[in-house]
Amino acid sequence: MPAPVLFPRFTDARLLESLEDSPVTLIHGPRQCGKTTLARTVGLAHGYQYISFDDPAARRAATEDPMGFAAGLPERVVLDEAQRVPELFAALKLSVDRERKPGRFVLTGSTNVLLMPTLSDSLAGRMQILRLHPLSQCESDSAASRGFLDALFNNRFTVRPTERLGEELAGRITGGGYPAALLRRSAGRRSAWYRDFADTVVQRDAADIARIRSLDALPRLLAVAAAESASLLNVSRLASSFQLSPTTITDYLAVLERLFLIERVPPYRRSRSARAVKTPKLHLGDTGIACALLQLDEEGVRADRSLLGHLLETFVFQELRRQASWREWPLSFLHFRDRDGAEVDIVIEKSVREIAGVEVKAAATVNARDFRGLRALRESAGAGFVGGVVLYDGELSLPFGDRLHAVPIRALWETPTAPGAP
Repeated sequence: MPAPVLFPRFTDARLLESLEDSPVTLIHGPRQCGKTTLARTVGLAHGYQYISFDDPAARRAATEDPMGFAAGLPERVVLDEAQRVPELFAALKLSVDRERKPGRFVLTGSTNVLLMPTLSDSLAGRMQILRLHPLSQCESDSAASRGFLDALFNNRFTVRPTERLGEELAGRITGGGYPAALLRRSAGRRSAWYRDFADTVVQRDAADIARIRSLDALPRLLAVAAAESASLLNVSRLASSFQLSPTTITDYLAVLERLFLIERVPPYRRSRSARAVKTPKLHLGDTGIACALLQLDEEGVRADRSLLGHLLETFVFQELRRQASWREWPLSFLHFRDRDGAEVDIVIEKSVREIAGVEVKAAATVNARDFRGLRALRESAGAGFVGGVVLYDGELSLPFGDRLHAVPIRALWETPTAPGAP
């Protein structure tokens, strides 16, 4: 039986749509983010049987005879942790081509299949890929709204007071978004869960997807990356903590990215100016993991303003990524920085024609100087710029010029949109 659903998952609507027209649906995301619960809950309601490849017997049967295994599958089936049997993807392709019906297979995977072309290409045109993230604030907060991205792209924020997050902000950052961690009763127990989770995923799954010469270096690299979250990626600086070459560190970062533990964010490249910096940014996949690896509790986060700024940026980035995952149309996430020092923490691109910017500040006040990067992005994007906000821990949503607003961080999940906004 599936585990009880304790949090709503807004991706479920996209999953149901995929079952109506796609022969194969893959739900991928990090371990313990809720993929199995989502797949089994929806599958149970629609007559799906369930097989997990964490079961050694099932994995061995599928590996040794993938064609025979695929031929014997039920008409509708959930195949959990399918990346553990890469040989099965080609067999599923043949099965789908023989009988192309929608909703035949639901796969889940804890490895980013988009970074494993041999797997994703084998089911190209037959498979819908859905990304499931850890819980967004919208999903973990029962009173939350889901309208921030619509308000941003429609440039619709009203002048209205709200309550500061204040000390609550550090708690949301350290809490992260993994359901099992959030259900623990104390901050210490949550932190212990995150540390054990990171160690287990790295030790268990890394060996499945790559040949790692120094497996013990991966947990340490993840901890170093946590300290660099929301910074421009500097492989040489990361490598300085290890007796490993920058090339090896780059390979290890790719493994962590495939496990959804880190994310590299490309720069905004459509700038009219050749002065744009072209280095990607690094973000941890979840601030709960980052804080646990850095041994930071709420008090520690509040005490270090510089580190708070970086963790808050990653928190906002991941919240926006999670909200974007259940939208019908895809959004691309980038960052902007030019050689004059103007920067925007998060650039969101919609259908390559609409550009929005989000700058993140931990302060309770905001002024015109905080919009320098957004004004530079507005000039660079030209007519494609639809709006920009400075998110800050304040009380008022306020206009700051053409298509620019100061917006309380709380508005990410409690959106004060104008009447009639989407």
